[in-house]
Amino acid sequence: MIAQVLFTALLLAGALLFARNFMRVRRNILLGRDVTINDRQGERWALMARVALGQSKMVVRPLAGILHIIVYAGFVIINIEVIEILIDGMFGTHRVLSFLGGFYDFLIGSFEWLALGVWVACVIFLVRRNIIKLKRFVMKELDGWPRTDANLILAAEIALMSAFLVMNAADLTLQQHGIEHYREAGSYPVSAWIAEQASFPAMVSGTLVLIERACWWFHIIGILAFLNYIVVSKHLHILLAFPNVWYSTLRPKTELVNMPRVTGEVRSMLDPSVQPPVVVAHTVAGVEMAERFGAKDVFDLSWKQLMDAYSCTECGRCTSVCPANLTGKLLSPRKIMMDTRDRLEEVGKVIDAKSKWEDDGKSLHVRITEEELWACTTCNACTEACPVNIDPVGIITDLRRYLVMEESRTRPALTGMFNNVENNGAPWAFGPDQRMKWTEQ
Repeated sequence: MIAQVLFTALLLAGALLFARNFMRVRRNILLGRDVTINDRQGERWALMARVALGQSKMVVRPLAGILHIIVYAGFVIINIEVIEILIDGMFGTHRVLSFLGGFYDFLIGSFEWLALGVWVACVIFLVRRNIIKLKRFVMKELDGWPRTDANLILAAEIALMSAFLVMNAADLTLQQHGIEHYREAGSYPVSAWIAEQASFPAMVSGTLVLIERACWWFHIIGILAFLNYIVVSKHLHILLAFPNVWYSTLRPKTELVNMPRVTGEVRSMLDPSVQPPVVVAHTVAGVEMAERFGAKDVFDLSWKQLMDAYSCTECGRCTSVCPANLTGKLLSPRKIMMDTRDRLEEVGKVIDAKSKWEDDGKSLHVRITEEELWACTTCNACTEACPVNIDPVGIITDLRRYLVMEESRTRPALTGMFNNVENNGAPWAFGPDQRMKWTEQ
């Protein structure tokens, strides 16, 4: 009875902590500008099924893609077994779903092979990161916590899968010994081998019960801890990948979005009967925010762009195909997303501490330099490569718009082009009447 009460208390505490942390993330995302994204819903559902569920972009790189699918399938399918653990933990039963008979044997056997697959995949991922040291996993933006975060997640998954298999190995041996409470149920293709190698059949029942219970508690506590950890780590994409893909931009990737206020002012200049747009301030975290051209801080980005930042798993596929990065320039699309998320977390902590937003004298431009922003060619290779359809180019464009339209800061070559467009209606330094002169040469 004490064990059941303790289990239920841990379950409730873990669920409440998860809800609290997730609502904080939701609050942070909604600090962004409001945008309506609900068009072409059939296309969006199909895109989500193909990209988020079907992992279509992951398998572009076959080895990493297949390993990720194994981990992804293991994460989803093995957690079906958690349903049984929850029931057993709250009611003091053991393998309550064993009444399913042959189907139960199939389930447990499948879980074991998946667990082994996840274990092997995570080991390979650790080797790729820490021994082979693939270039995209050793770049400067991953120094410190990001690299540790990735290793911790992989180590945690290995530990959870190990506990699951050792628990089953002890359980199987107790079944074979005919110990009360351990009914004969399930198929154990992997853990039977583990039991044999660990000499479980030669152990006394008390030791086996201790091993089985220790692994059982470690497994469920580990799952609750993992659930709460992913909310504060890069693995939040496990929860956000599906909505993030659903809300993807469906327009052509190279199409830049006009700013409604600028469009309205141009129409007003061309047609005096059209009233100029009214500047509408919006309130965020208890503070009225002035409308800006472009983005100075996270408040000026849309909630979808902020969701992009939280959905980034730091895989580096975007940076590995970025032509600016490949030619030695400072730009890394992955860093853009990491900086946006880190700034958003920084803003969230101020709001948590003071119950409203108070300007801390910082902005996104403190973290992201002009050199990074102007290195982008807006080719959208990063967006195309992202497994969950994140759009770093949109954030870069909005940050550049702020520099040009609010701060009047740009590159000399662009300043000349802007002046020519204003004076001559074209990027070139001669008037329209001279544009065909080249035909006379």
